[in-house]
Amino acid sequence: MAKDVIEHRGKIDWIEGSRVHVHFVSMSACASCHAKGVCTASDMESKEVEVTDSSGRFQAGEEVNILMRRSMGFKALIYGYVIPFLVVLATLIITSSLFASEAVAGIGSLAVLVPYYLWLYYNRERFKKSFHFELQKTI
Repeated sequence: MAKDVIEHRGKIDWIEGSRVHVHFVSMSACASCHAKGVCTASDMESKEVEVTDSSGRFQAGEEVNILMRRSMGFKALIYGYVIPFLVVLATLIITSSLFASEAVAGIGSLAVLVPYYLWLYYNRERFKKSFHFELQKTI
């Protein structure tokens, strides 16, 4: 596996045309640790991705590797966490300087996230085109 590729093992749920839906379990490094039962840091999350593949090489129920370039992971991190944090911080600074009430500043800075995440949701098709996953048969 190359250094610039993120890889997860998953299972194909269903295929419709060139759209392949793959289910996988994303886990942090400590989720596979033997002491995870007594530690609260372990993290496992079930996820599903849609991969465009028109090769016809895959079948429903088959185990595959899902590959994504690491740079796309950083891009998702920026859109999902960094930009919202900066928007909340900027809004908090602006609203706290305009209004005397900390409650108004806090609520206003959190409320600004609603239009941002709605914008992400309505532009999801555009983001699907820029985030490419690849499938690889398991060995």
